[in-house]
Amino acid sequence: MDLAFLHPLYEQPGPWASVYVDTSRHTEDTPHERRLTAQAMARELASQGADEATCRAVRNAIEDLRHSSEPHGRALFARGGEVVLDPPLARPPQGGDRAQWAALPRVAPLLELAGEDPVCVVAYVDRRGADFELRSALGREEAGAVTGWQWPVRRTASADWSERHFQLRVENVWEHNAAEVADALAVCQEETGADLLILVGGDRERRSVHDRLPRQLHDLVVEAPHGTGSRLLDEDVEQTRAEHVRRRAAAELERFLAARRPDGEGRAGAVEGVPALVEAAREHRIDELLIRPDGPDAHREIWIGEDPDQLAVRRTDLKVLGEQNSWPARADDALVRSAVATGAAALSVTAAPAAPEDAPVGGLGALLRWT
Repeated sequence: MDLAFLHPLYEQPGPWASVYVDTSRHTEDTPHERRLTAQAMARELASQGADEATCRAVRNAIEDLRHSSEPHGRALFARGGEVVLDPPLARPPQGGDRAQWAALPRVAPLLELAGEDPVCVVAYVDRRGADFELRSALGREEAGAVTGWQWPVRRTASADWSERHFQLRVENVWEHNAAEVADALAVCQEETGADLLILVGGDRERRSVHDRLPRQLHDLVVEAPHGTGSRLLDEDVEQTRAEHVRRRAAAELERFLAARRPDGEGRAGAVEGVPALVEAAREHRIDELLIRPDGPDAHREIWIGEDPDQLAVRRTDLKVLGEQNSWPARADDALVRSAVATGAAALSVTAAPAAPEDAPVGGLGALLRWT
């Protein structure tokens, strides 16, 4: 997950209100239920010590969602009477609505709720061209079309010389149209930043387009087992997106497991456990943070200073480093703050299939920029 969008949360000091709202239920009573949710979340924040202005800002923001058709949910991060960031979620928050008032924004859940949300371009391919559709957790939208040569597109069964000449022209039209579709699909992928390209259509049409795509896009392609002209159901796309998430989590976890083994000189390219991660964060060495949210270290309390690289296992360690002001914070949120400041990525490895239960140890690990 690219964490750059979280920068606004660390440009101002805390404490912060962090609220996760479930918007997946839509009934006639939804506006009334959202109003009750808004009041409940504001009361919960107030009971934890949040100021009245921030509670009011959160309450108003949730009430504004009373007519929203968002399919999953929304996260709200507020301080000083203002909602600073409110990203949509790619899946509903587990356990329903929740609110927290703390020194740092409660951002670690975003790695699962909003982080791995692959964007797909679905290409409905036939011999005349293709229609493109953009799919994500937030729905679908048209993404353009390409029309190739229109005549001739059908072959005949005759062995006559003139018919064989006609067949050759048909082949030329098919090949030309496949190249046109592949070029347009490559442009669409570049413009949308799509993680997956799903080809739908006849076997030959799909394969012809696949073969003509730039080589660097081949690993992004999935061919759907549907006939020409069919439209993919939401569950078909969701299954493809979920499989992509599992493959990515598994690949990164495998890379981590290989990197944590020391080389011939006793140096490792990965670390795990809170003390080692804190040291790596202070030295700006984290390249990618791996988090297993149910790990015991994820909610372990550490100490932070005003700057993202001011963090320590013990409060006295910060004083030794010259930091006079310090606050307790969850280890996962403190490490995400450090990752944002240094341009590192972060990933939840919960989706990794058949992952070792102890990887990373305690639920927190990192691939390093240098050993």
